[in-house]
Amino acid sequence: MEKLIKNALKSATADHIEIRIQEGKGTGITYVGKELEDIAENSIMGGSVRALVKGGWGFVAFNDIENLSHYVKMACEQAKLVDNKEVSLAKTRVIKDTVKTKVDIDPADISLADKHELCHKYNNIILSSKKIQTSNVRYMDSHSMLYFANMEGSFIVCENIFCGISVTAIAKDGMNVQQAYGSIGDLRGYKKVEKFEEKCEEVTKRAVDLLSVKPVEGGKYTIIVDPKLCGVFVHEAFGHLSEADFIYENKKLREIMKIGKRFGSDELSIVDDGTLEGEAGYNKYDSEGTPTQKTYLIKDGILTSRLHSRETAAKMNESPTGNSRAINYAHEPIVRMTNTYMEPRSWTFEDMLANTDEGIYAIGSLGGQTNTEMFTFSAEEAYRIKGGKLCEKIRDVVLAGNVFETLMNIDAIGNDLTLYGGLGGCGKGGQSPLRVSDGGPHIRIRNVTIGGR
Repeated sequence: MEKLIKNALKSATADHIEIRIQEGKGTGITYVGKELEDIAENSIMGGSVRALVKGGWGFVAFNDIENLSHYVKMACEQAKLVDNKEVSLAKTRVIKDTVKTKVDIDPADISLADKHELCHKYNNIILSSKKIQTSNVRYMDSHSMLYFANMEGSFIVCENIFCGISVTAIAKDGMNVQQAYGSIGDLRGYKKVEKFEEKCEEVTKRAVDLLSVKPVEGGKYTIIVDPKLCGVFVHEAFGHLSEADFIYENKKLREIMKIGKRFGSDELSIVDDGTLEGEAGYNKYDSEGTPTQKTYLIKDGILTSRLHSRETAAKMNESPTGNSRAINYAHEPIVRMTNTYMEPRSWTFEDMLANTDEGIYAIGSLGGQTNTEMFTFSAEEAYRIKGGKLCEKIRDVVLAGNVFETLMNIDAIGNDLTLYGGLGGCGKGGQSPLRVSDGGPHIRIRNVTIGGR
């Protein structure tokens, strides 16, 4: 493979050339209710060439890698047809490396029959309750080898082994329909998905219990947010605003996201770190061959950096951060997060709760929406807080507000950092799902607008 790629690079007539070749295989199993909707083993083989000529990009994706030199020429010809633009790339060092993934159990060593039996068992646990209308169990694993080379001399081989599962329980009582969800997925191997029975039981119970729970009354509340919802908030509401392609193209956001501006208390730090081995967002190198790193987006309350590709780093006169990522060989790299989280501090959850006279404890996330700095997120479950203690359960808790005001209103940050991967991943620019992790500790936020659905 190395000889094939290097020979193809010799034929390039461009200012910059990148070649990515990907080969791999995987398994997918899906249950919907009692029906096995999908079970398959699949393989992937293909590549892409990206060429830069006088400020114009050309991109070609293909499956027959034997004709690689032809596709290199095609990408160069495309680039020459693009209107001349002021595009340059920040410098990165030449890298020659081979990266292996360490796993507890390689999912490739588990038979398809055993994987199916595992999903069947989890599905039966969910459907064992009479109040469950339907279920969804989805399993996925993949093993891929990615070869990267550029005309600067880098040649990198990266192995990735991903494995994950998600379960959903939907309960119904007349017109009242409630759901609960659980997922796990990362680069650690098969062992975690083997021990998901307790999560299936918890998800089932949560969906059923929500049928008898009263909706929240809308208003302004002090909110304690659990690590999972904290991670979703950090990723969706702030992380995407830190992606430099979005910042560079948005004049309003450039004015807001000025380096050195205060976004929170001295306790607040938000990080994107692609170097965390085993996590879903781990990559030693991004899709441009740039080493990943730990990047403080906010440090001690001050905006200190953003996420970059080589192109955005050059445009903004900053350094690449290793955040140019593509979901597979057939897509161009764009600026994306890796493992994004809020750093922990000193508060225990018990002290945070005891020091909250009245409010809401919001747990997990069923999704939400963001529009520049505005956001709405729906909690999976929630409890009312009275006199520093958890009281009755409530539902339909939807958090809404301005991300920058919300960051300033965080007045307590916990010591219990947790990161979450999963099958959902991240979506941007038509590329989804990209494997990422997000998380944080418990946090407390004052004056949050809550509305029931």
